[in-house]
Amino acid sequence: MPSEDPLHELGVRPTPDGGRLRVWSASASSVELRVYDDPDPTAASTIMPLDRDEHAVWSAESFALTPGTAYSLRVDGGELDLIDPYARGLIRAPGGDWRGYVQDDAFDWGGVEKPRTPLDRTVVYEAHVRGLTRLAPDVPDELRGTYAGLAHPATIEHLTGLGVTAIELLPVHQHVSEARLRAMRLTNYWGYNTLNFFTPHAGYATRAAQFGGTGAILREVKGMVRLLHEAGIEVILDVVYNHTSEEGRGGPTSSLRGIDDRGYYRQDEHGDYIDTTGCGNTVDASSPAAQRLILDSLRYWSEEVQVDGFRFDLAATLGRGADGAFDPQHPLLLAIASDPVLAGDKIIAEPWDVGPGGWQVGAFPTGWSEWNDGFRDRMRSFWLRDVATARADGSPGEGIGSLARRIAGSNHVFADHRGPLASINFVTAHDGFTLADLVSYDHKHNLNNGERGRDGTSDNRSFNHGAEGPTEDAGILAVRRRAIRNLLGSLLLSAGVPMLTAGDELGRTQRGNNNAYCHDDELTWMDWEPQPWQRELLETARRLIRLRRENPALRPVRYGRFGEHVPGATQMDWYNRDGEEMSLEDWDSPGERTLQYLAASTPEFEEFNRILLVVHGLETEVEIVLPAHEGVGAYTRLWDSSDETATPETAHSPGDRLRVGPTSMQLFRAG
Repeated sequence: MPSEDPLHELGVRPTPDGGRLRVWSASASSVELRVYDDPDPTAASTIMPLDRDEHAVWSAESFALTPGTAYSLRVDGGELDLIDPYARGLIRAPGGDWRGYVQDDAFDWGGVEKPRTPLDRTVVYEAHVRGLTRLAPDVPDELRGTYAGLAHPATIEHLTGLGVTAIELLPVHQHVSEARLRAMRLTNYWGYNTLNFFTPHAGYATRAAQFGGTGAILREVKGMVRLLHEAGIEVILDVVYNHTSEEGRGGPTSSLRGIDDRGYYRQDEHGDYIDTTGCGNTVDASSPAAQRLILDSLRYWSEEVQVDGFRFDLAATLGRGADGAFDPQHPLLLAIASDPVLAGDKIIAEPWDVGPGGWQVGAFPTGWSEWNDGFRDRMRSFWLRDVATARADGSPGEGIGSLARRIAGSNHVFADHRGPLASINFVTAHDGFTLADLVSYDHKHNLNNGERGRDGTSDNRSFNHGAEGPTEDAGILAVRRRAIRNLLGSLLLSAGVPMLTAGDELGRTQRGNNNAYCHDDELTWMDWEPQPWQRELLETARRLIRLRRENPALRPVRYGRFGEHVPGATQMDWYNRDGEEMSLEDWDSPGERTLQYLAASTPEFEEFNRILLVVHGLETEVEIVLPAHEGVGAYTRLWDSSDETATPETAHSPGDRLRVGPTSMQLFRAG
């Protein structure tokens, strides 16, 4: 029996006599199905009209719609061959046009299930399928830069050894490069230019899969997911539902524009595109057909491909209603968070776009987590720009209060009922400086992007520590390495969900390019042959992730409330350098850059745990007094960012005086 939903089962579905195709278009006067003989997707062997029902759904059944068959749509008697928005496979004709093909979805999961890692135990690793393994020496040549290479034992060993629990992949939907980039002989390496929301990007598959027949690419993707799941690693997809590769009015017409332009894209009363994405078009999230397309795509990847979650690019666009304003209670945002098929999946917003009122950090509904750019900016400012300012004029400009709020979970940004796990904490991402470049460059160096250095943000809050770019000055290099450790420590020891950018654990550089979206080469590929200092940095990252895992006081599930016992929260106490409770002057003074943060868990599922985190943000050494607190008889130092190599665990008592090195952090277990 068909679903009562009039937009049920769009795309091609198998029938006893071939397949049924259903396509929505309210504006079309006619829709035609064209089926092509394999292996020649240029000459249609079957042409048949689709019939329209009262809900503007056009449908037809054909014995030719069997797995491996290529097909296209023509609308209103036009000569453009259009891609079915629900096509689960794509093939390219010799002339460059795309055809959908009927997918073979068969795959044996072997009983492997989703890991379902709790959010408080999640450590996200943002990576590019191609860039992660393109240079990996322990991955066979034919697998490098592919889905199979990402799931190779050597890659998985790195991920599990590092301790991350989820890999967030830059877009793997089939995407293409914009005409502007092709004209400059560049490529859209990041992949934020989607051609189709159901098809995996063929360019990331091995050659064997690309030429392996129907379903081979999809099987490689599913095989990657299965092997990562076997290793306990979740797979999160970066998805781009806010715009498509059809660009602006002068761009290519490949699918949605030709099928129902106004039904899928936001337009004004004159038919001009309203662009809140900066990419030429904006998918109209107020349209029921667009909402259904997005939800059906998410369900497909979650159910059929078994991915564990999604990071939504420019997610504010998905919350814009018919009037263009962002609405936190937008039906699409609520539907994504409450959809039973997506239940348990991780739902993450990039909570902004470039339209009016586009910055919506903290505004998304329950069930969503959000990239916290305020965390990023505060950590960069505290450890880098404030230090640069202090060198220049003697004052860092800002004290420690705003840093403390971020360490404790940004409760001034996210509503109490959402809690600290609504915050995806990050210091770097694919977009911007790498961690090593953040401490090595004051300015972006983007000339080879072909835009005369105008692209990429200029507000990097970075600091080169005395030399722009590469240097042989041992003193500068030592301070840079310490700054990296401080930024990693801030990321991995703060409340919220940490996201690490691939390669930052090895000090990867892009030579000062903070917008390397158009480079598919050694500039963006991960370097797997680290120098000694990079190996030490890797050990630091591993240790910090392990310490986070072992100390639940660092990863609360809920915000605490004064005077109440809140299960899964953290009881926080704040002390100054003298071991005394912080005063208003301590919080507000620009010159006060030393803090002792005592955090105790309120157990719900784990044993009681208490830690002390010491933060010191001046380039002079300081003496601290370890605070006296009820129930604390000793402090065991677990990590010190002043140490290049592993910090030896040492025992101390409340009231002890300790030296804290310049611009550094120390972590203690309190018991």
